Amino acid sequence: MHIALCDTRQGGVFKDFAGGFGVGTFRGRSVRGKVIEHFFNRDIRPSALALGYLAAGLKRLGHTVEYCLDELAPADAHVFLPALMTVPRERTLIREINTRWPQSRVLVLGQVASTIPEAFADLNCQVLAGEPEQLAAKWDDVLSSTERAVQLGTIANLDDLPFPDWSPFPHQRFRVGYDFWKFPTAYVQSSRGCTLSCSYCPYIILENKVRTRSPDSVAEEIRHDYDTYGFRSFKFRDPLFGAHKKHLVEIAEHIGNLPRKIQFSVESRIELLPRETLRILRDVGLTSVTVGIETPNRDTLLKYHRAPIRNDKQSHFVDMCRELGIRVVAGFMIGFPEDTRESIRAVLRYAKRVNPFVANFNVCTPYPGTEFLDDIQGQIDSRDWSRYDVYTPNLKYENLTTEQMVALHQDCFRHYYWRWPWLSANWQYLMPRLHSLLSPLFGPRHRETAAALPVTAMALDVIDQPKVA
Repeated sequence: MHIALCDTRQGGVFKDFAGGFGVGTFRGRSVRGKVIEHFFNRDIRPSALALGYLAAGLKRLGHTVEYCLDELAPADAHVFLPALMTVPRERTLIREINTRWPQSRVLVLGQVASTIPEAFADLNCQVLAGEPEQLAAKWDDVLSSTERAVQLGTIANLDDLPFPDWSPFPHQRFRVGYDFWKFPTAYVQSSRGCTLSCSYCPYIILENKVRTRSPDSVAEEIRHDYDTYGFRSFKFRDPLFGAHKKHLVEIAEHIGNLPRKIQFSVESRIELLPRETLRILRDVGLTSVTVGIETPNRDTLLKYHRAPIRNDKQSHFVDMCRELGIRVVAGFMIGFPEDTRESIRAVLRYAKRVNPFVANFNVCTPYPGTEFLDDIQGQIDSRDWSRYDVYTPNLKYENLTTEQMVALHQDCFRHYYWRWPWLSANWQYLMPRLHSLLSPLFGPRHRETAAALPVTAMALDVIDQPKVA
């Protein structure tokens, strides 16, 4: 059979994030906001890792696979992996397939299919719940089924997955510039699931445990991707990298034994990454760590079952990573139902104090299937899925209007990045090659001086000191 993997990037969506619900991109509403938007959106992120696995699994069965991005092509079967915000667009494409190629099987997979199958109930398609890569293993069962909804289940052994096949995709253009300076970039995964219990988090909908791949399989996939496709950087898509310390150390050892040096990034919690662990990972290619700081308000964290971390530890972690030459991408969250103008400004002030390379201010989003959505059903203002991009308010707030929430969200980005202290502390990540040329000129005693060097005259012209938010 000829199978089309149908994808869409409408709204700048990144489908591999938010547990498969996807995220959009920040949209600035002022000149300064537009400058920030440009730097947030200049990358072409890799296609969803699940699509790479599907391409490999379906080819292994003898099928031909075509990747269709924001367009359609005739095929015996069309496979969709929607994000929440692309549901309207993908519904339109499925209707078009039903009209133009009525004999084609249309299959809808992923987190959206698992949690809101009713979104596709009126269309001629099958909705498949469970892990999307299972489609290859259950292909014949799915095709022989007359049921509109089919349960795929989960993968018993992650090592049974084939290495992703990136050949149908525009892989030479994939890059994640806030994590790396060598490209192209691939997604890779060494574990799935999370053991935490944050009520608003979509990563624990499918399971509240961690499954791991063997370290040698992970390293071999990286080697294969480097040799076959030319990838030079790898973004680990584990929700909780390093949940098992022994597993982390073994992965580092295997990556260190690869014939070529790579760059990679991970996402985790700071207590899982002490200095000695960071140093081990840094020495074999770690360039960036993503952590969720969310809010400095301990009561808010506890209310939504997020395990708090002492504020001084978070500041220390960012400083420690900077000393080791590791970038920190920190996620902050605003727009909880009870938020006030002052509580949101407190998040901004704390972000400035911690001062990571990237501060991403997400708006709390009521994802389907989460405990958070069940708790605030009456406070949901919009169920227009195209708005669910983590940057658009969709709640009725107790102390703020939607317009005020939008303005405060814009303020967070604008006031965070348009600061000299941010540029001074992080310029080396913006210009890593320049930093590598200048670093030998300064000994350890002058490290602070080197980090504070002005970047360019243009940078000095555009950076100013905003009023305290």
